[in-house]
Amino acid sequence: MTDVAPAGSAVAHERRLFHTAVEVRWSDMDAYQHINHARMVTLLEEARIPWLFADDAPTRALRTGCVLTDLRVRYRGQLRHDDTPLDIAMWAEQVRAVDFTIGYEVRPAGASIADPPAVTATTQLAAFDIDTQRLRRLTPAEKGYLQQWLAPKP
Repeated sequence: MTDVAPAGSAVAHERRLFHTAVEVRWSDMDAYQHINHARMVTLLEEARIPWLFADDAPTRALRTGCVLTDLRVRYRGQLRHDDTPLDIAMWAEQVRAVDFTIGYEVRPAGASIADPPAVTATTQLAAFDIDTQRLRRLTPAEKGYLQQWLAPKP
């Protein structure tokens, strides 16, 4: 599912976002009854699957050759089991020859895109050739697809 941030939202400029709903499992909770950090990272990973690894996505080859090179997560509010399914919005922040950076905003179920996200994150992913055990360049189709999701420069 795709969406564009509405005018006047917390986002200063329009951008193309990929939205997906991710269910919170009871096991994702910690002793304080909010989503554990390691589980949040897993939920972000699960959110990427329908966007980047779907059978019809030009980036589907990354299913078998993609490595995480950087991860940053910032918590701005608590998320609990009752907030399921989480709305995770994603876009490309940067696309380079062998890698790309994804931006994330995570909101509880039913929250508006104008509401501040409870979690913001970025992941940098690099295309990887399993056979040679080396980074590889993104194909023109992969790069073109990712560039469609680039956030406009302010």
